Amino acid sequence: MDEKGKAGITRQEALELLGKYLPQDNLIKHCLATEAIMRALAQKLGSDEGVWGIAGILHDLDYTETKDQMNQHTLHTEKILQGLGVSREIIDAIKGHNADNLGFQRGTVFEHALTAAECITGLIVATALVYPDKKLASVKPQSIIKRMKQKEFARSVNRDYIRECETIGIPLDEFAALSLQAMSRISDELGL
Repeated sequence: MDEKGKAGITRQEALELLGKYLPQDNLIKHCLATEAIMRALAQKLGSDEGVWGIAGILHDLDYTETKDQMNQHTLHTEKILQGLGVSREIIDAIKGHNADNLGFQRGTVFEHALTAAECITGLIVATALVYPDKKLASVKPQSIIKRMKQKEFARSVNRDYIRECETIGIPLDEFAALSLQAMSRISDELGL
């Protein structure tokens, strides 16, 4: 199998696409955080880390273009990625993280994992930012769980989507710990 493997795209090519379509630094960091969590989930669940990581990197590729039309979000990404020969599995998982706005239900472990992973990044970042040093190293998994229960905290983070971790057999506290650990490994890249 070539360097592109099952994904049909290399990590470097995915990062270049991110730079082309998502000029906002905060969105790039969100995608990198999602990649880190997806790789950790793939390892835990015995899935392909490369494939799951690429989905994490590219899941919001068209966000700048579609943020005001969420019923179009991921559809532009689908066209871009199909044209590049990216695997259908990745494209479907990316579309799946926006299933509610596209009018279908998530059905695969990959789709549920990407949805939970991309949502918890916002809660973890928001939690880190309330600490004086604004560092992931200060955050404990219990703090994330506590913030989950505070509806006014990081109000835009969909707690139900985060709880989809339970749909794939990972309890919420374990998912919070896994996600925090994954993001902590790239804390320098995230500026946290």
